[in-house]
Amino acid sequence: MTNRENILSALRRKQPEKVGFDFVLSPALLEEFKRRTGREDYQEYFGFPIRTIELDPTRLKTDYTGFYDALPAGTRPLDWNPEWGIMGAPGPTAHFQEMLHPMAKFDSASQVAQYPWPDFLADYRWENLSSRISSIKSRDLVCAAFMEMTLFEIAWYLRGMDLFMEELLCGEEMAAVLLDRLTEIRTGMASRYASAGADVLMLGDDVATQIDMMISPQLWCQELKPRLARVIAAAKAGNPDILIFYHGDGNMARIVPDLIEIGVEILNPVQPECMDPIEMKRLYGDRLAFWGGVGTQTTLPFGSPDEVRRKCRELILTVGAGGGLLLAPTHTIEPDVPWENVEAFLDSVRQQA
Repeated sequence: MTNRENILSALRRKQPEKVGFDFVLSPALLEEFKRRTGREDYQEYFGFPIRTIELDPTRLKTDYTGFYDALPAGTRPLDWNPEWGIMGAPGPTAHFQEMLHPMAKFDSASQVAQYPWPDFLADYRWENLSSRISSIKSRDLVCAAFMEMTLFEIAWYLRGMDLFMEELLCGEEMAAVLLDRLTEIRTGMASRYASAGADVLMLGDDVATQIDMMISPQLWCQELKPRLARVIAAAKAGNPDILIFYHGDGNMARIVPDLIEIGVEILNPVQPECMDPIEMKRLYGDRLAFWGGVGTQTTLPFGSPDEVRRKCRELILTVGAGGGLLLAPTHTIEPDVPWENVEAFLDSVRQQA
C-alpha cells in the first residue's frame, strides 16, 4: 500500500499494513526537538503520514481592542487563531494564555450581527487551496482540513462561558443568533474544503469534562446537534468521500451515538483517563475509527519509556485490530513529558510487524 492507501484504509475501518500516527509538540518540546536534531519541521523529520491545511491568510486588519476595557500588559490575539478577535493575556505557565471575550459586554443580539466577523468565506482566501491540497496528496500524504472549535467553543470564547451557558440554557436569542452565525460560516467552509479535495474534515468542540458532559445531552441534541449536522451535510454534499473527524476532550460517551447518527466517522482523542479506547472499539468499532488513545495525563508524562511502548502496542493490537486506529496522544505533548517518552511512542510506530 502507498501511505495514502494505508492511512485512508485505517480511517475507513479496513485493515492497514500498519497503524499511522500523529502528535503535536508544545513550544517547549519543539525547542527540545530543534536542539536535539538541528531541524525545524518535526513532521517532515519523523515522516508524519498526514498534513493539516488551513485557509490562505486574511487581508483584513481588524482592530478588536475597542471591544475590551483596559487590557493587561502583554495581551495579544490568541496564538491559535487571531481572526476571531478573542484576546489572550499572559498565563501563569508555559505557553498558556488567559482568554478574554470580545462579546462579554453585548446586551443585544443585533450586536452579534454587527460584529466584524472574520472573512473566512471571501473568495480570495480559497484561491490557492485546491493546488495546496493537490501538492500534499502528490507527496503521498493524507490532507486534513482543520476546523476544530467548530461551534460551541468559539461561541463561548466570544461571549464568555458563564454568559453563553446561561443564555443557551434559557433559550435566549443571543445564544441562538451567535450559534446560527457560526453555523453559517462553518457550513460554507465545510463545503469549500470538501470541494477542494481534502481527505478529512477535522471538526470538534470540547463539550465534556472528564466526568460527564458540560451540558446535558438533551440540550446538546436540541441546540448543537442539528447545527453540527448541517455542517457535516455541507461537507458531504461537496464530496461524499470526505471523512468526518470529531474532536472532543473528556467523557462525551453519552453523545457518541448521536455523533455517529449525523455522520461522524472518526472520534478523537478518546481520553483513556475517562473513555476506555478498547471499550469504545467494542461498542462502536463497526461505525467509528479512533484517532488518539495515548494518555497525556498519565502514560506520556508519568510512564517509563517501556510503559509507553507497552501501552502503544496494546492499543495497536486491540483498537487497531481490523483497522480503525490512528495512534496519537490525546492532546498536545506538554513540557512535562520526557523526550525519551516521545521517542518511545515513535519506536512503537516504527516497530510494527
